[in-house]
Amino acid sequence: MSLATGTDATVDEWQARLIGLSHSLHAEPEVAFAEHESAAKLATLMAAAGFEITKGVADLPTALTASYGEGDLTIGLCAEYDALPGIGHGCGHNIICAASAGAAIALRAAADRHGFRILLLGTPAEESGGGKQLMLERGAFDDVTVAMMAHPGPAADTAGSTQACTRFEVTFGGRPAHAAGAPWDGVNAADAAVIAQVAIGLLRQQTPSNYRIAGFVRSGGEKTNIIPEKSVLEYEVRTPTTDQLDALRRRVHACFEAGALATGATVEFRRSEPDYLDLRNDDWLIGTYAGHLPAFGRAVVPLPGGITTASTDMGNISHVVPSIHPMIGLRGVTAVPHTHEFAAHAISPAGDEALLHAAKLLARTAVSLAADPEHRAAYVARHRDRRPA
Repeated sequence: MSLATGTDATVDEWQARLIGLSHSLHAEPEVAFAEHESAAKLATLMAAAGFEITKGVADLPTALTASYGEGDLTIGLCAEYDALPGIGHGCGHNIICAASAGAAIALRAAADRHGFRILLLGTPAEESGGGKQLMLERGAFDDVTVAMMAHPGPAADTAGSTQACTRFEVTFGGRPAHAAGAPWDGVNAADAAVIAQVAIGLLRQQTPSNYRIAGFVRSGGEKTNIIPEKSVLEYEVRTPTTDQLDALRRRVHACFEAGALATGATVEFRRSEPDYLDLRNDDWLIGTYAGHLPAFGRAVVPLPGGITTASTDMGNISHVVPSIHPMIGLRGVTAVPHTHEFAAHAISPAGDEALLHAAKLLARTAVSLAADPEHRAAYVARHRDRRPA
């Protein structure tokens, strides 16, 4: 039996438990940094598979690692499990988690034979909060030679980049007054927000079509007869590359500053989470992954311009660690992520199939690297060169 066939067989052996994990996560969705039960479910499964579990990694209560084997090569598999507020697993993180767990479990025999280490990283708060960036800053990826995961999407298998993204909070400060008796004595913080949003709407005409600006007003007043003294908005800005992000952020900030200037309000900015960097799939790893797709009746469908408008903190990892983050299609599904419809498909037969295929594909890619002396040595050397002294 070849090692590729062996990893496939192990995924099949664990199929019921992997699908069970996926469906259990889906049934009890937990949002960013609150994934206590989700992390516990993953830890329980990996412990049953003989992995050494470390909880609370990087000072994050819902982060964990599961480790097996040893050697100069460490294969990192990222498991996401946070859900979306109000939608649940509308981004299919239940599939991601179970697929990475399945790949890690499937690699045990290969790790014993080829002398490498498997490190499953339970990474919280991908939807908001940048859990992977926090784990990266705090050393959780220091020993990882390469990092891998697969993300579910509609219909097609893709392997392009993702956008860089920054998110921030804007607070306008005004002065209250009676809206009927003496409105001229007030400084209207809500008006400042309106002016800023109009300016942003006009700015969109002057930005490239693949740039994105989105946001909402979180608070803008208390009562109709009081001039609002405070308004708070949450916004995000996305660009195809990290290099373009700061320039667009400055232009958007200027729109908020215009609202403050026009009304006499004050304005303050607070970055609400780490920036998400554009994804950089490693050429050899993604090519190897794609080479295994035909065995499952799949093929990579090129993205227009090679990029999706989504963003992920896996991009941050890919700037430091050779990484892949392909999209595995839920065959026959046309619903897009972040919808109730996609959430329903995340535990459908198509979702379960994508989970099992992703686990096998990631495991095969890892075996291909571990069993290739030339490429293995090259990636180990790259890791040694970047490792902190």
